[in-house]
Parts: sequence; structure tokens; C-alpha cells
Amino acid sequence: MSFYPVTPPEVTSDCAEDAALGLLGQVGVVAVRAGDPASPARRGLGGDSRTALTAAGAGRIRAGDLVVWLKPVAVTRAVVRRDGRVQAAGHPADHVRLGVAGCRLDELMGTPGVIDEVARRVTLSGQVKGTARRAMSPALAIRFTVLMTLMPDADYTGVLEALLGDLVLVPWQRPYRVPAAAAACTWREAPGPAPLERLRVGLLAGIDGEHREHDWRAVTVGDLEAGSIDGSLIRVPDSPANRTAFGSAGTADDSSPYPQLRELRISAASTRGTFGVVTGPAGAGCGRDKGEAGQVLPDKALKDHWQVFTPWRLWVMDRNFPGAARIKAMLATGTRVLIRVRDGITLRRAGDFLPDGSYLAEISGGGLTLTARVIEYASPWPAGTVPGCSA
Repeated sequence: MSFYPVTPPEVTSDCAEDAALGLLGQVGVVAVRAGDPASPARRGLGGDSRTALTAAGAGRIRAGDLVVWLKPVAVTRAVVRRDGRVQAAGHPADHVRLGVAGCRLDELMGTPGVIDEVARRVTLSGQVKGTARRAMSPALAIRFTVLMTLMPDADYTGVLEALLGDLVLVPWQRPYRVPAAAAACTWREAPGPAPLERLRVGLLAGIDGEHREHDWRAVTVGDLEAGSIDGSLIRVPDSPANRTAFGSAGTADDSSPYPQLRELRISAASTRGTFGVVTGPAGAGCGRDKGEAGQVLPDKALKDHWQVFTPWRLWVMDRNFPGAARIKAMLATGTRVLIRVRDGITLRRAGDFLPDGSYLAEISGGGLTLTARVIEYASPWPAGTVPGCSA
């Protein structure tokens, strides 16, 4: 199982105000004399043994004393039962954090506790209904889904055990144990895709900002940073539903061995870091043609990841020509594009050759005419003579 630290350096508080809480966050470990902890219950640990030991009136530690070193897990209000047992108020889901990953997510998105903020807007669906507190919560479900990506070899139970950590050892006012895999599966679907999509958009925007500010390896063209927009195909299970939803590429009659999902990835040219990803059908089917399947993805990229199409970027695109209307939509954002045009696209020269050999030309389509700068090139190698090159 992949290991990832999910326990933050400070204890998770329920906003109780006490000067000692600041010290807990600074040191992270508490020392208590071995003889000081005692059961607060009248008899033993109480009827169900669900109590914490207390150290009320602990004396000063002196050299040579036997000391127990304790790690704080959470800070909560106390619940004291009639027989003296001391338990924790609240719910363990309120204290779960993603540790370093959560801190980094907050930093990139510029919002402390961003997962909790997103969770507050969640409307649960499916089998989870009502407002009653259960084994999980929207925030815990979101953190669980995020941590799954960092622990690819773990099952649902393993991810929850790592996420909850020592919180399950705390004697909560209501008995608590790690949710079963079935409960995790139900809760993973209950918030729907919107919360994770919001986190994804914010995270990719933060990564985009970091590249802009810190990428000393950035590939530049003049004063523009170069990025790439390219597509790829991903096989999905061969089922009638997938055939209908995604189709396939490479065959006119959809006889490819597997249906395929088409992915359009927006990346930094220097590090290949991903700024955004959109997906859609790969080929014909369900009233769409093959060309439509590939061309709608640039439209979706402009809508879903508008924040990366900035005036200081030049996007390099392959020969899957998007057409005049889509080029105009991209240029309207202020961004720049460099597109490899396949044979058969009409470019009408609109001026003399420039000193570097390029020239201005008009591109028409869909009732629009755009002026573009054309750079012609000739490959010194015939097609098929260089591995991986088709032209």
C-alpha cells in the first residue's frame, strides 16, 4: 500500500479557545508522568470501557520520572457521563484532514479549508438523504475521493483507515468505527461530480499561476510562453452503452475492437504539466459524425478552462484543424495559436512575403474570414523514413 501522511502537524480543533491550544500546535507531543493518568469512571473503565483517561492535578515532572509521551489527536468539548466517563463531543469526520496534501490544496487555491467550503454547498443525492449525522459527511467523502488518487493500491477500507487514523481511537460520545466499503461507495456518489470538478478547476488554475510565476524552464516564443493542446484516445470496456456513448476511431463502421474516449489535454510545453483536460466521444455514433466528435472538445476546453487562455501564451496545436470559427473564439480570449495545417486547407495569400519568409493569408469557413500569418516548411526526410514521423 502506498503511504501518504494525512495527519496534519497540528491538532484539529472545534474552535475552542484556550492559550494551551497554541502550544499543542507548536510541539505536537504531550508528556505526562506515568502515574498520573487515571480512569474518571467510578468503577474501572465504566460499563463499556469507552472513556479517556484523565490526568487532572498532574504534578511537575522531575528528572528520572517515568514519562508517557502522547500525540494529540483532536481538540473537542468534553462529554461527561453519569458514571464519570469522559468522551469527545462531535463527530470524527469534522476532524479529518489531508495533511500535507490538504495544506498544498489550500495554498494553490488561495482558500484556507477549501474542501470544507466546497462541502458546505453540497446537495446529497442517491441513497444518502436527510440531514442526520452518519458515519461519513460530505467533507469526509470528498477527502476520501482525493486520497484514493494518492493510494492507488489500497481498497476503500484501507483509504478510510489511513484517512481517519487515530481519530477512531478517540472515545466519541457516539460509538464510531471505520465505515464499511459499501458505505464509502454510497457516499462517494452522493455529492455528485460538481464538488470535485470545482476543486479540479481551482487546482488547475493554481498550477497555472505557479507556472507563470516560477517556471524558470518555460519554453518561450519571444515574450510568449508556449503551451500545447493535443488529443489522445483511451480504450474503454467494450459494452453497448460505451459504443453508443463514445464510438471509436480508426474504422468507418465502428468495428474497432474497443470503443474509445477522446481526451484533449492542455499542457505546459516545458514540464508537460497539465492545465486542463476535457473528454468526449472518439468517433461516430448517436447522430454525431467523426469530425464533430473531435471538434467539440476545443469548444469545451474554452468553456471549462477559460482561465488558461491568456494573452501571454502561445498554444501549439496539431493538424486536427479546428476551423475559422473556433480559431476566432480562441483569439477572442487574447491568447495566441500556432496550428499545423494539413494539406487541403485553403490559405489565400493576402500580402507580400515578409523578411523571414512568412506571409499573411486569409482563412474562411462558416461565414467567417480570418487573417493569419503563414509559415511554410518542408521536411528534409520523405514520409515514412523517420520512425514516428509521418511527414
